[in-house]
Amino acid sequence: MGFDRVKLGPFTLLRYFPGIEDTLVTAGYRVGVPNLYKTRSVAERAKQLADFVRERFPNERVHVIAHSMGGLDARYMISRLGMHDRVLSLTTIATPHRGSSFADWAIRRFGRTMKPLLHLCGIPTAAFDDLTVESCARFNENVPNVPGVRYLSVGGQCPDAAVPLRWRPAHIVVSNNEGPNDGVVSLSSAQYGEHFEVWDGDH
Repeated sequence: MGFDRVKLGPFTLLRYFPGIEDTLVTAGYRVGVPNLYKTRSVAERAKQLADFVRERFPNERVHVIAHSMGGLDARYMISRLGMHDRVLSLTTIATPHRGSSFADWAIRRFGRTMKPLLHLCGIPTAAFDDLTVESCARFNENVPNVPGVRYLSVGGQCPDAAVPLRWRPAHIVVSNNEGPNDGVVSLSSAQYGEHFEVWDGDH
């Protein structure tokens, strides 16, 4: 349920990744930051991402840097939506390529009560199902890498004492089931492609 920025009229109150877009632009890169559906499926978000790339960078090949679920969206876009000839590389950051045991845990405990409530409020829930371990296993079978596109990845790790309060429950679940993680996504799930780096930090 990430966001690019929270605005009040013309004023930006909060940036999800403050400074990154400005730094890249200052370095001379053309940058586009899409604002995707919060809780819709990977397939729906991937279609939205493909439309954004076509509109923002017509007739150009791009490097995609994707955080968390955005990495799955980008992989689907490249592999299943015919965008492989528009993407030079995909770098995923803290993407649950093999799912997150926290998604499984949350759906087991809250799915039967929370999903109907969210649906009643008009909020889709497919994103939560798409992040389970089983769903990501199927995803990896059906969404192969495409030759000619470079795939790289970054995973985060955060010591127990440094995990922000909002990530504590997830951090405990993922630690017990998958080992070192950033509070939501384990290093083993985040590792993907031809090169992998580990950064210190939370999700």
